Amino acid sequence: MFVTRIKLKNWRNFQAIDIPLREVSYLLGPNASGKSNLLDALRFLRDISKPQGGGLQAAVSVRGGMGKIRSLHAPRDGEVNLEIELASTTDTATEWRYILGFKSEGKDGQRVLISDEQVWRGHTRLFSRPDRNDQSDPILLTQTGLEQIAINGQFRELSEFFGSITYLHLVPQLLKFAHQIAGQNIEHDPFGQGFLERMAQTPERTRTARLKKISLALKWAVPQFEELRFTKDASGRPHLEALYAHHRAYAGWQSEEHFSDGTLRLIGLLWSLLDGTSLLLLEEPEISLNDAIVREIPLLLHRLQQGRRDQRQIILSTHSEALLSNPGIDGRGVVLLESGLQGTTARSLNQDEIQVIEAGLSVAEVALPKTRPSTANQLGLQL
Repeated sequence: MFVTRIKLKNWRNFQAIDIPLREVSYLLGPNASGKSNLLDALRFLRDISKPQGGGLQAAVSVRGGMGKIRSLHAPRDGEVNLEIELASTTDTATEWRYILGFKSEGKDGQRVLISDEQVWRGHTRLFSRPDRNDQSDPILLTQTGLEQIAINGQFRELSEFFGSITYLHLVPQLLKFAHQIAGQNIEHDPFGQGFLERMAQTPERTRTARLKKISLALKWAVPQFEELRFTKDASGRPHLEALYAHHRAYAGWQSEEHFSDGTLRLIGLLWSLLDGTSLLLLEEPEISLNDAIVREIPLLLHRLQQGRRDQRQIILSTHSEALLSNPGIDGRGVVLLESGLQGTTARSLNQDEIQVIEAGLSVAEVALPKTRPSTANQLGLQL
Protein backbone atom coordinates (compact mmCIF):
# COMPACT_ATOMS: atom_id res chain seq x y z
CA MET A 1 0.00 0.00 0.00
CA PHE A 2 1.24 3.48 -0.87
CA VAL A 3 0.48 6.96 0.44
CA THR A 4 -0.74 8.77 -2.67
CA ARG A 5 -1.68 12.14 -1.18
CA ILE A 6 -1.16 14.03 2.05
CA LYS A 7 -3.10 17.09 3.20
CA LEU A 8 -2.12 19.09 6.25
CA LYS A 9 -3.85 21.97 7.96
CA ASN A 10 -2.16 23.99 10.73
CA TRP A 11 0.58 21.37 11.11
CA ARG A 12 3.74 23.07 12.39
CA ASN A 13 4.89 25.56 9.72
CA PHE A 14 2.26 24.46 7.19
CA GLN A 15 -0.95 26.44 7.27
CA ALA A 16 -2.42 24.32 4.47
CA ILE A 17 -0.82 21.97 1.95
CA ASP A 18 -2.14 19.30 -0.41
CA ILE A 19 0.43 17.24 -2.32
CA PRO A 20 0.53 13.93 -4.22
CA LEU A 21 3.26 11.39 -3.54
CA ARG A 22 4.94 8.75 -5.71
CA GLU A 23 6.69 5.42 -5.08
CA VAL A 24 9.83 7.48 -4.47
CA SER A 25 9.30 11.11 -3.49
CA TYR A 26 11.92 13.81 -2.98
CA LEU A 27 11.20 16.69 -0.59
CA LEU A 28 13.18 19.80 -1.56
CA GLY A 29 13.38 23.04 0.33
CA PRO A 30 15.69 25.52 2.07
CA ASN A 31 16.74 25.11 5.69
CA ALA A 32 13.85 25.43 8.16
CA SER A 33 11.27 25.21 5.38
CA GLY A 34 9.60 22.14 6.90
CA LYS A 35 11.06 19.05 5.22
CA SER A 36 11.44 17.32 8.58
CA ASN A 37 8.02 18.54 9.69
CA LEU A 38 6.39 17.02 6.63
CA LEU A 39 8.02 13.67 7.34
CA ASP A 40 6.97 14.01 10.96
CA ALA A 41 3.29 14.14 10.02
CA LEU A 42 3.62 10.52 8.89
CA ARG A 43 5.69 9.63 11.95
CA PHE A 44 2.91 11.15 14.04
CA LEU A 45 0.40 8.68 12.60
CA ARG A 46 2.90 5.91 13.27
CA ASP A 47 3.22 6.98 16.89
CA ILE A 48 -0.56 6.96 17.30
CA SER A 49 -0.86 3.51 15.77
CA LYS A 50 2.06 1.63 17.32
CA PRO A 51 0.77 -1.35 19.30
CA GLN A 52 2.70 -0.64 22.53
CA GLY A 53 2.77 2.76 24.19
CA GLY A 54 1.14 4.59 21.33
CA GLY A 55 -1.90 6.80 21.10
CA LEU A 56 -2.85 10.38 20.34
CA GLN A 57 -2.01 11.83 23.75
CA ALA A 58 1.48 10.30 23.81
CA ALA A 59 2.17 11.35 20.20
CA VAL A 60 1.29 14.96 21.00
CA SER A 61 3.16 14.95 24.32
CA VAL A 62 6.44 13.65 22.89
CA ARG A 63 6.38 16.59 20.44
CA GLY A 64 6.04 19.15 23.22
CA GLY A 65 2.26 19.55 23.22
CA MET A 66 -0.19 21.31 20.93
CA GLY A 67 1.74 24.57 21.17
CA LYS A 68 4.62 22.96 19.29
CA ILE A 69 2.43 21.21 16.72
CA ARG A 70 -0.17 23.84 15.83
CA SER A 71 0.95 26.30 13.18
CA LEU A 72 1.80 29.76 14.47
CA HIS A 73 0.52 31.15 11.19
CA ALA A 74 -3.09 30.32 12.07
CA PRO A 75 -3.58 31.62 15.65
CA ARG A 76 -7.37 31.89 15.37
CA ASP A 77 -7.88 28.30 14.31
CA GLY A 78 -6.91 25.82 17.00
CA GLU A 79 -7.61 22.66 15.01
CA VAL A 80 -4.83 20.59 13.44
CA ASN A 81 -5.92 18.35 10.59
CA LEU A 82 -4.19 15.52 8.73
CA GLU A 83 -5.65 13.71 5.75
CA ILE A 84 -3.99 10.74 4.05
CA GLU A 85 -5.01 8.90 0.89
CA LEU A 86 -3.70 5.42 0.11
CA ALA A 87 -3.87 2.99 -2.81
CA SER A 88 -2.28 -0.20 -4.13
CA THR A 89 -0.09 1.89 -6.45
CA THR A 90 0.37 5.61 -6.93
CA ASP A 91 -1.34 5.39 -10.33
CA THR A 92 -4.56 3.71 -9.17
CA ALA A 93 -7.72 5.09 -7.61
CA THR A 94 -7.79 5.93 -3.92
CA GLU A 95 -8.68 2.87 -1.83
CA TRP A 96 -8.41 4.35 1.66
CA ARG A 97 -8.75 7.83 3.09
CA TYR A 98 -8.02 8.69 6.71
CA ILE A 99 -8.87 12.07 8.25
CA LEU A 100 -7.85 13.19 11.72
CA GLY A 101 -8.62 16.57 13.26
CA PHE A 102 -7.76 17.42 16.87
CA LYS A 103 -7.37 20.41 19.19
CA SER A 104 -6.74 21.28 22.82
CA GLU A 105 -9.59 20.84 25.25
CA GLY A 106 -9.04 24.35 26.59
CA LYS A 107 -9.17 23.42 30.27
CA ASP A 108 -6.53 22.96 32.97
CA GLY A 109 -5.58 19.48 31.85
CA GLN A 110 -5.06 20.65 28.26
CA ARG A 111 -5.98 17.24 26.96
CA VAL A 112 -6.14 16.85 23.22
CA LEU A 113 -9.58 16.01 21.86
CA ILE A 114 -10.56 14.64 18.48
CA SER A 115 -12.63 17.13 16.51
CA ASP A 116 -12.96 15.01 13.37
CA GLU A 117 -12.02 11.43 12.54
CA GLN A 118 -13.13 9.64 9.40
CA VAL A 119 -12.18 6.47 7.58
CA TRP A 120 -13.25 5.98 3.97
CA ARG A 121 -12.82 2.89 1.84
CA GLY A 122 -13.38 3.92 -1.72
CA HIS A 123 -16.56 5.99 -1.68
CA THR A 124 -17.91 4.37 1.50
CA ARG A 125 -17.44 5.97 4.87
CA LEU A 126 -16.74 3.25 7.42
CA PHE A 127 -16.16 5.39 10.49
CA SER A 128 -16.97 8.91 11.62
CA ARG A 129 -16.52 10.81 14.86
CA PRO A 130 -17.55 12.52 17.06
CA ASP A 131 -20.58 10.26 17.39
CA ARG A 132 -23.30 9.70 19.98
CA ASN A 133 -21.01 7.75 22.28
CA ASP A 134 -18.52 10.62 22.24
CA GLN A 135 -21.23 13.10 23.10
CA SER A 136 -22.31 11.10 26.14
CA ASP A 137 -18.73 10.37 27.26
CA PRO A 138 -16.34 13.07 25.93
CA ILE A 139 -13.26 11.32 27.33
CA LEU A 140 -13.58 8.90 24.42
CA LEU A 141 -12.41 11.74 22.21
CA THR A 142 -8.94 11.47 23.73
CA GLN A 143 -8.32 8.28 21.72
CA THR A 144 -8.39 7.72 17.97
CA GLY A 145 -9.94 4.73 16.29
CA LEU A 146 -6.48 3.74 15.07
CA GLU A 147 -5.38 2.91 18.61
CA GLN A 148 -8.52 1.03 19.69
CA ILE A 149 -8.60 -2.57 18.48
CA ALA A 150 -12.13 -2.95 19.80
CA ILE A 151 -13.50 -0.56 17.18
CA ASN A 152 -11.06 -0.58 14.26
CA GLY A 153 -11.76 -4.06 12.94
CA GLN A 154 -12.98 -2.71 9.59
CA PHE A 155 -9.88 -0.59 9.07
CA ARG A 156 -7.17 -2.29 11.13
CA GLU A 157 -5.21 -2.53 7.92
CA LEU A 158 -4.70 1.23 8.14
CA SER A 159 -3.54 1.09 11.74
CA GLU A 160 -1.04 -1.66 10.91
CA PHE A 161 0.23 0.28 7.91
CA PHE A 162 0.80 3.50 9.86
CA GLY A 163 2.31 1.59 12.78
CA SER A 164 4.91 -0.04 10.53
CA ILE A 165 6.34 3.20 9.07
CA THR A 166 10.14 3.34 9.36
CA TYR A 167 12.22 6.50 9.80
CA LEU A 168 16.02 6.74 9.55
CA HIS A 169 18.43 9.57 10.22
CA LEU A 170 21.45 7.60 11.36
CA VAL A 171 23.99 9.49 13.50
CA PRO A 172 27.31 7.62 13.13
CA GLN A 173 28.68 8.70 16.53
CA LEU A 174 25.72 7.10 18.33
CA LEU A 175 26.43 3.81 16.60
CA LYS A 176 30.20 3.96 17.15
CA PHE A 177 29.99 4.76 20.84
CA ALA A 178 26.64 3.21 21.79
CA HIS A 179 28.13 1.06 24.57
CA GLN A 180 30.00 4.03 26.10
CA ILE A 181 26.92 6.25 25.96
CA ALA A 182 24.84 3.43 27.44
CA GLY A 183 21.75 5.60 27.54
CA GLN A 184 18.16 4.67 26.89
CA ASN A 185 17.44 4.37 23.18
CA ILE A 186 14.76 6.58 21.70
CA GLU A 187 11.79 4.47 20.72
CA HIS A 188 12.07 3.15 17.16
CA ASP A 189 15.75 4.20 17.34
CA PRO A 190 15.69 6.68 14.43
CA PHE A 191 19.32 7.72 14.98
CA GLY A 192 20.92 4.28 14.96
CA GLN A 193 22.11 3.85 18.55
CA GLY A 194 20.56 0.36 18.65
CA PHE A 195 21.25 -0.41 14.99
CA LEU A 196 23.60 -3.32 15.76
CA GLU A 197 21.17 -4.82 18.28
CA ARG A 198 18.45 -4.81 15.62
CA MET A 199 20.86 -6.45 13.23
CA ALA A 200 21.60 -9.11 15.87
CA GLN A 201 17.87 -9.87 16.17
CA THR A 202 17.60 -10.53 12.42
CA PRO A 203 17.67 -14.24 11.53
CA GLU A 204 21.21 -15.28 10.68
CA ARG A 205 20.42 -16.42 7.16
CA THR A 206 18.66 -13.13 6.34
CA ARG A 207 21.38 -11.06 7.99
CA THR A 208 24.14 -12.86 6.06
CA ALA A 209 22.35 -12.41 2.74
CA ARG A 210 21.86 -8.68 3.35
CA LEU A 211 25.45 -8.11 4.44
CA LYS A 212 26.62 -9.88 1.30
CA LYS A 213 24.66 -7.43 -0.85
CA ILE A 214 25.90 -4.49 1.21
CA SER A 215 29.50 -5.72 0.86
CA LEU A 216 29.18 -5.77 -2.92
CA ALA A 217 27.98 -2.15 -2.87
CA LEU A 218 30.71 -1.04 -0.47
CA LYS A 219 33.40 -2.44 -2.76
CA TRP A 220 32.38 0.19 -5.32
CA ALA A 221 32.00 3.01 -2.81
CA VAL A 222 34.74 2.61 -0.18
CA PRO A 223 38.42 2.58 -1.17
CA GLN A 224 40.30 -0.69 -0.38
CA PHE A 225 37.17 -2.25 1.11
CA GLU A 226 37.15 -6.05 0.86
CA GLU A 227 34.56 -7.65 3.13
CA LEU A 228 31.95 -6.94 5.82
CA ARG A 229 30.94 -9.35 8.56
CA PHE A 230 28.82 -9.47 11.72
CA THR A 231 30.37 -10.69 14.98
CA LYS A 232 29.88 -10.66 18.73
CA ASP A 233 32.56 -9.98 21.32
CA ALA A 234 33.24 -12.00 24.46
CA SER A 235 30.47 -10.21 26.34
CA GLY A 236 27.93 -10.90 23.58
CA ARG A 237 27.88 -7.33 22.30
CA PRO A 238 27.24 -7.19 18.50
CA HIS A 239 29.72 -5.59 16.11
CA LEU A 240 30.33 -5.01 12.45
CA GLU A 241 33.83 -5.66 11.14
CA ALA A 242 35.35 -4.71 7.82
CA LEU A 243 38.45 -6.01 6.07
CA TYR A 244 40.41 -3.61 3.87
CA ALA A 245 43.16 -4.24 1.34
CA HIS A 246 46.38 -3.19 3.02
CA HIS A 247 50.07 -3.02 2.25
CA ARG A 248 50.59 -5.29 5.28
CA ALA A 249 49.24 -8.77 4.73
CA TYR A 250 46.69 -9.94 7.32
CA ALA A 251 46.44 -6.49 8.84
CA GLY A 252 43.23 -7.63 10.46
CA TRP A 253 39.62 -6.58 10.72
CA GLN A 254 38.41 -3.16 11.85
CA SER A 255 35.28 -2.82 13.99
CA GLU A 256 32.61 -0.16 13.54
CA GLU A 257 34.23 2.45 15.79
CA HIS A 258 36.98 2.71 13.19
CA PHE A 259 34.63 3.09 10.22
CA SER A 260 34.28 6.48 8.61
CA ASP A 261 31.03 8.34 9.24
CA GLY A 262 30.18 8.02 5.56
CA THR A 263 30.69 4.25 5.59
CA LEU A 264 28.37 3.86 8.58
CA ARG A 265 25.74 6.12 7.02
CA LEU A 266 25.90 4.11 3.80
CA ILE A 267 25.63 0.78 5.64
CA GLY A 268 22.62 2.10 7.57
CA LEU A 269 20.97 3.33 4.37
CA LEU A 270 21.53 0.05 2.52
CA TRP A 271 20.36 -2.07 5.44
CA SER A 272 17.19 -0.01 5.84
CA LEU A 273 16.39 -0.32 2.15
CA LEU A 274 16.69 -4.11 2.41
CA ASP A 275 14.87 -4.39 5.75
CA GLY A 276 11.10 -4.73 5.46
CA THR A 277 8.41 -3.51 3.09
CA SER A 278 6.88 -0.63 5.06
CA LEU A 279 6.94 3.03 4.10
CA LEU A 280 10.51 4.31 4.61
CA LEU A 281 11.26 7.92 5.54
CA LEU A 282 14.84 9.07 4.94
CA GLU A 283 16.20 12.31 6.34
CA GLU A 284 18.96 13.81 4.19
CA PRO A 285 20.69 10.54 3.23
CA GLU A 286 23.53 12.50 1.61
CA ILE A 287 25.10 13.59 4.92
CA SER A 288 28.73 12.41 5.34
CA LEU A 289 28.80 10.79 1.89
CA ASN A 290 31.01 11.70 -1.03
CA ASP A 291 29.14 13.48 -3.83
CA ALA A 292 30.02 10.71 -6.28
CA ILE A 293 28.16 8.22 -4.06
CA VAL A 294 25.31 10.62 -3.30
CA ARG A 295 24.69 11.07 -7.02
CA GLU A 296 23.98 7.34 -7.32
CA ILE A 297 21.38 7.16 -4.53
CA PRO A 298 18.36 7.65 -6.86
CA LEU A 299 19.61 4.85 -9.12
CA LEU A 300 20.19 2.66 -6.08
CA LEU A 301 16.60 3.24 -4.90
CA HIS A 302 15.27 2.48 -8.38
CA ARG A 303 17.21 -0.77 -8.73
CA LEU A 304 16.23 -2.00 -5.29
CA GLN A 305 12.59 -1.30 -6.11
CA GLN A 306 12.84 -3.26 -9.33
CA GLY A 307 14.36 -6.24 -7.55
CA ARG A 308 11.68 -6.54 -4.87
CA ARG A 309 8.59 -8.68 -5.00
CA ASP A 310 6.83 -6.23 -2.67
CA GLN A 311 7.88 -2.69 -3.51
CA ARG A 312 8.13 -0.24 -0.65
CA GLN A 313 7.47 3.45 -0.78
CA ILE A 314 10.34 5.81 0.02
CA ILE A 315 10.06 9.49 0.90
CA LEU A 316 13.31 11.37 1.43
CA SER A 317 14.24 14.93 2.24
CA THR A 318 17.28 16.49 0.61
CA HIS A 319 18.90 19.68 -0.61
CA SER A 320 21.87 17.89 -2.19
CA GLU A 321 22.82 19.15 -5.62
CA ALA A 322 24.75 15.93 -6.27
CA LEU A 323 21.77 13.70 -5.47
CA LEU A 324 19.36 15.80 -7.50
CA SER A 325 21.74 15.84 -10.46
CA ASN A 326 21.00 12.19 -11.17
CA PRO A 327 19.18 12.10 -14.53
CA GLY A 328 16.96 9.20 -13.48
CA ILE A 329 14.75 11.09 -11.04
CA ASP A 330 11.09 11.22 -12.02
CA GLY A 331 10.03 14.87 -11.84
CA ARG A 332 6.54 13.78 -10.81
CA GLY A 333 7.99 12.60 -7.51
CA VAL A 334 9.49 15.96 -6.55
CA VAL A 335 7.80 18.09 -3.87
CA LEU A 336 9.00 21.68 -3.62
CA LEU A 337 8.68 23.53 -0.29
CA GLU A 338 8.63 27.32 -0.45
CA SER A 339 8.75 29.54 2.64
CA GLY A 340 6.72 32.72 2.93
CA LEU A 341 5.21 35.15 5.40
CA GLN A 342 2.21 32.85 5.90
CA GLY A 343 4.29 29.77 6.51
CA THR A 344 5.51 27.14 4.07
CA THR A 345 3.64 26.05 0.98
CA ALA A 346 4.29 22.82 -0.88
CA ARG A 347 3.72 21.94 -4.51
CA SER A 348 4.58 19.38 -7.13
CA LEU A 349 6.57 20.47 -10.13
CA ASN A 350 4.37 21.99 -12.82
CA GLN A 351 4.06 20.52 -16.29
CA ASP A 352 6.58 22.91 -17.81
CA GLU A 353 9.18 21.97 -15.19
CA ILE A 354 8.54 18.26 -15.72
CA GLN A 355 8.86 18.61 -19.48
CA VAL A 356 12.20 20.39 -19.12
CA ILE A 357 13.44 17.54 -16.91
CA GLU A 358 12.20 14.96 -19.40
CA ALA A 359 14.04 16.87 -22.12
CA GLY A 360 17.35 16.31 -20.34
CA LEU A 361 17.87 18.81 -17.54
CA SER A 362 18.25 17.54 -13.98
CA VAL A 363 16.06 18.27 -10.97
CA ALA A 364 19.06 20.11 -9.51
CA GLU A 365 19.07 22.47 -12.49
CA VAL A 366 15.30 22.97 -12.67
CA ALA A 367 14.05 22.88 -9.08
CA LEU A 368 16.94 23.37 -6.69
CA PRO A 369 17.51 27.06 -7.55
CA LYS A 370 13.94 27.74 -6.41
CA THR A 371 14.83 26.59 -2.87
CA ARG A 372 17.83 28.84 -2.34
CA PRO A 373 17.28 31.81 0.03
CA SER A 374 17.40 35.02 -1.97
CA THR A 375 19.62 36.71 0.65
CA ALA A 376 22.08 33.83 1.15
CA ASN A 377 24.87 35.75 -0.60
CA GLN A 378 24.68 38.39 2.16
CA LEU A 379 25.57 35.91 4.90
CA GLY A 380 29.34 36.39 4.72
CA LEU A 381 28.96 40.17 4.70
CA GLN A 382 27.30 40.16 8.12
CA LEU A 383 30.22 38.64 10.00
